[in-house]
Amino acid sequence: MATPELDILKPVLEDVFAAFEQVEGQYPFELRSQEVGTVTSLGHGIARATGLTHVQSEELVKFPGDRMGIAFNLDPEEVGLILLDDSRSLKAGCEVQRTGRVLDVPVGEAFLGRVVDATGRPLDHRGIVRTFERRAVEREAPAIMDRAPVTVPLQTGIKVIDALIPIGRGQRELILGDRQTGKTAIAIDTILNQKGKDIICIYCAIGQRSSAVAKLIAELRDRNAMDYCIVVVAGGEATPGLQYITPYAATTMAEYFMEQGRDVLIIYDDLIQHARAYRELSLLLRRPPGREAFPGDIFYIHARLLERATHLHPDLGGGSLTALPIIETEAQNLSAYIPTNLVSITDGQIYLTPDLFQKGIFPAVDVGKSVSRVGGKAQLPAYRSVAGDLRLSYSQFEELESFARFGTRLEASTLQSLDRGRRVREVLQQRQYQPLSVEGQIAVLLAVTQGLFDTVPLDQVSEVEDQVGQAVQRELPEICDRIQSGTKLSEDDRNSLLQCIAANLSNWSE
Repeated sequence: MATPELDILKPVLEDVFAAFEQVEGQYPFELRSQEVGTVTSLGHGIARATGLTHVQSEELVKFPGDRMGIAFNLDPEEVGLILLDDSRSLKAGCEVQRTGRVLDVPVGEAFLGRVVDATGRPLDHRGIVRTFERRAVEREAPAIMDRAPVTVPLQTGIKVIDALIPIGRGQRELILGDRQTGKTAIAIDTILNQKGKDIICIYCAIGQRSSAVAKLIAELRDRNAMDYCIVVVAGGEATPGLQYITPYAATTMAEYFMEQGRDVLIIYDDLIQHARAYRELSLLLRRPPGREAFPGDIFYIHARLLERATHLHPDLGGGSLTALPIIETEAQNLSAYIPTNLVSITDGQIYLTPDLFQKGIFPAVDVGKSVSRVGGKAQLPAYRSVAGDLRLSYSQFEELESFARFGTRLEASTLQSLDRGRRVREVLQQRQYQPLSVEGQIAVLLAVTQGLFDTVPLDQVSEVEDQVGQAVQRELPEICDRIQSGTKLSEDDRNSLLQCIAANLSNWSE
């Protein structure tokens, strides 16, 4: 017997059934086979499974609880899997499914200002990152014919680097040194100096302490640098598999911007932890060990990562990806296995020595052991006209200073060279979080090389150089614009700069 309630619902139900029929017609059902395996054993960060007969190398697999892994070893009897998530809830006998796709990561503008892990999951408690595109983590490096020469400088704001060890956009410059010598400080200052220059910065932390990463993120936020930064983190407590894929995922995020024609800076901190994570995985999966127990392809995993940093040809947008990998040495041993591998892969290195650090010389860059094999061609012409012979003269000063310690009587000219060399060393020192503009660096380097600082006491050099930089920017804006545009410093410009600096030094002395 019909009721008034049924009469009211009848039209609604008819509409619902009609909608179901329409959807069913558009999306027909089909049966799909799913290959499911069984976990036979679990280790720290790895698992072994049987039943995945057709799984492919580096294919993504799924464990219960939406935990993910990667097929790594394809042995005849079983498959070795790398775990990307915590495995405490997993056990032998649980199922593992193929996904039919390789590991990928979301990319897009929405990642700017965010802190995420290698899979794109947010770590900053600001909600999910909404993107519309995903790209494979492992991608081929650009072909040789797709690359263009490195011609544009990447200014770090650090005098000793910009003047003596310049870096170009698209270059791979290694930063290495013992622990606590200021390697990460150089990377942070370089990021801070990119503010307002339309350069995307990506900081990739691998195996670092959570407190250290949190401090770095806080510094970037306090100095308003997170707006153009992405921080990709795999902390020391993360699984070895997540630490292993993190630099590749961060590079994929960077390539999204590079292929749009933009300039990107990526910092890997640090690759020794990455190598150790890969060694741990390889040993657990019983791959044959080589030198220092590293597997035989340890060189290849870093080579294929750093080869993705380049300057693209203008036909492909002309974007660039500059890589600054960081690596920690032990007892200043530059000939260890991983450091020598990375030195051979990169286009130069910035070496920080504990000897200078203990003397209070910051940044503790050893100019004699540092080199840039590409950046000199991209350096602004004003630097070459001001600091062209500075590297050689500074190295000669260090040798002369070592000789003078023996107490030998020295000539007046030698004493004058030592006096000026000490001022050059003082000028090349720089406080952290205070990157210096190009025109300020040019003015200070010109003043010290021309002897205008010879009468300034050593303990007051830093105060005077701040005033000199401000005076040049205030009184000679036209010359500053020409320096920034890459115009060669003319003789008239040099004379104008020297007159301005001399006038301000005389005012300061009075």
